[in-house]
Amino acid sequence: MKTAVSIPDDIFKKAERLAKRTRRSRSRLFSDALREYVTRHSPDEVTEAFNHVIDRVAERSDEFSTAAARRVLERSEW
Repeated sequence: MKTAVSIPDDIFKKAERLAKRTRRSRSRLFSDALREYVTRHSPDEVTEAFNHVIDRVAERSDEFSTAAARRVLERSEW
């Protein structure tokens, strides 16, 4: 989707330099930046992603991993 936004000159210049340095298009840079911003400010989605990973890891639990994790936790200060 195409859209028009107003960006302060100093931010635009910094974005231009970053796009060139990272060899990405300006559109790609702005899209990546907005994606990161939205992700950081959507705690429910982050929590859901963590829960998904935890569910997948829990399915693969084995005795060795459980014992190793227990030993690490027992040595840790709480």
